[in-house]
Amino acid sequence: MQLKYMTKKAKKSSNIYLLGNQSFEKDSLSLKLLPFLSSAFPNISFIPLDPTENFPQENNLIIIDTIINSNKILIIKEINQIQPSPNYSLHDFDLKFQLSLLKKLNLLNDFTIIGIPNNLSEEQVLEELKEIIISLCS
Repeated sequence: MQLKYMTKKAKKSSNIYLLGNQSFEKDSLSLKLLPFLSSAFPNISFIPLDPTENFPQENNLIIIDTIINSNKILIIKEINQIQPSPNYSLHDFDLKFQLSLLKKLNLLNDFTIIGIPNNLSEEQVLEELKEIIISLCS
């Protein structure tokens, strides 16, 4: 895949976490984008995240996750915008529950979930995702 859409760079370094399940095709898009995002944004660390392990405790957590039943990228900043996920395996630990718990314990201030549709091509997602990442990390 060409990186022609990824020409701008984010100004500050930060972490962006990628949720996904490589064993389940419909939930693997964010992980497939990892090499392209890392190459396009060298100042940002793109970190695969298994929510069943230690969840990052950052003030402004940014997550890229695959969403189902949408035709566009969604930006989610409130817990009540998140629907509980179906549980296909232990990997699918409920993100809504995890974020709610961190907020309740005052271990999380703000978060942004960039929800990428599983029915768009990698090229379609990368083009729009580039602009979103730049706006969040500049």
